[in-house]
Amino acid sequence: MLHSKHIEAMEFYDSYYSTIASIFFVTIIVVLLQIFNKKRVNREPPKAKGAWPIIGHLHLLGGSRLTHHVYGDLADKHGPIFTVKLGVHQTLVVSNAEVAKECYTINDKIFASRPKSMAAEIMGYNYALIGLAPYGDYWRKVRKMITLEVLSQRRVDMLQNVRALELKASMKDIYEAWLKNKEGEGSNMVKVDMSGWFGNLILNVVLQILTGKRFPHNHKEGIRLQKAVRNFFELLGVFVISDFIPLLKAFDVGGYKRKMKMAWKEMDDILEGWVKEHKSEKEHLGKQNEGNQVFINAILSILQDASEDDFPGYDHETVIKASCLGILIAGLDSTATTLIWALSLLLNNPDTMKIAQDEIDEHVGRERLVEQSDTNKLVYLQAVVKETLRLHSPGPLSLPHESMEDCVVSGYHIPKGTRLTINLWKLHRDPNVWPNPLEFKPERFLTSQKDIDLRGNHFELLPFSSGRRICPGMFFALESLPLTLATVLQQFMMTKPSNEPIDMTESLGHTNTKATPLEILMAPRLSVDMYSTRA
Repeated sequence: MLHSKHIEAMEFYDSYYSTIASIFFVTIIVVLLQIFNKKRVNREPPKAKGAWPIIGHLHLLGGSRLTHHVYGDLADKHGPIFTVKLGVHQTLVVSNAEVAKECYTINDKIFASRPKSMAAEIMGYNYALIGLAPYGDYWRKVRKMITLEVLSQRRVDMLQNVRALELKASMKDIYEAWLKNKEGEGSNMVKVDMSGWFGNLILNVVLQILTGKRFPHNHKEGIRLQKAVRNFFELLGVFVISDFIPLLKAFDVGGYKRKMKMAWKEMDDILEGWVKEHKSEKEHLGKQNEGNQVFINAILSILQDASEDDFPGYDHETVIKASCLGILIAGLDSTATTLIWALSLLLNNPDTMKIAQDEIDEHVGRERLVEQSDTNKLVYLQAVVKETLRLHSPGPLSLPHESMEDCVVSGYHIPKGTRLTINLWKLHRDPNVWPNPLEFKPERFLTSQKDIDLRGNHFELLPFSSGRRICPGMFFALESLPLTLATVLQQFMMTKPSNEPIDMTESLGHTNTKATPLEILMAPRLSVDMYSTRA
């Protein structure tokens, strides 16, 4: 009996000490894991080598090399996530779909703000311009207003008629220019500057949305506006040293402050004229003008019932002008630029162009003009658009974001105030995602990548960015690009002006524009009556 109790006691103590030992062991493991995780979270991302005192890595930028190429080379050395020091600012550079997804989903709100810059202050109406505004109440209200009134899918669908009529007018202009020059040269093919035609076409579509106006090709006011917009884009992309070294702000290094003020004044004069004109119409016509809901009229109606407190820091006229400028930039920046690149790629790959034209002939024919409803059936054409946007996104680098609080990206600690740049040029050429990434192969979107879309949901392809700061002109571009390209391909034969490939050099600056104009040889592809009977 005593022996039995002794055994039970021994078993009890063995169990007790075993339990204590297990608890102690688990506690040690938990503490070690916490220490490890804390160290892991406090890890800093790789830092690019070669930083100089005060200026950091600025000496690598601002020269003849494109910034996205420089960042691409650094990614090859340091991996898909690294930091560079640009003056006093730390910038996180991401070149990988997985890390980009983390930035645009888990940390989307944290990175939703924009950094300060001379361009945003001077040309962006003191940060009222939607694309450059910091995250906050003002940005949310203006974004909602613009999205509902112009750039929503519903509004884009309603504006199909505007696009169709403008396309007809533009194609008719090209045809008439062909008739005139053909007679003079005695040749079937005539040279056309498609950079100018695409620019004028998209400008008129955007103008119709904004103001109800349009300018014929080479119209004086249209040329003035195009020049002002082009100058504006160029200055948005210039390298301003005082944005990175604030001590130099007192000195107008490079004369950019003066140039930006001049560009802003020219653009403001144009916008001021539009606003005054529509205010006058609204006052004189009253209810008769209610049906004319172009953007300026729509926003005037919204602001009529709003107080100044609804848009803190800005009067209503500034909100109107900055919003109109935002629409101009969103529409022109992505759409016209991409059309030029698409046609350049097709001209350098005539077999691909033939496949696209054959598809249009098969599904639409040559007895009627292609319509918006046809574009969903043109799967090869849609693949051409996707492949163009992969190789030549409107912006090879995302607009810079700025973190509003500390966060963790890919296991690295990212402090508040860090700037974020997604290198889309490098991301879209990732060989792990895109086999033969440098080749123009629309067929990839008919097979392995057929389910990838362009709306920011697939992080392997982000031509319009993603998350809260996705490009507001995305819906406009996605509707306009396939129809415009299909229309040109259906109606005209096109070829290069010489045996040399079309120059594919990119220009310096934020917008990925072609460095040289796209001049091509064109001739009608449809029967004469298809051109002569159009309105």
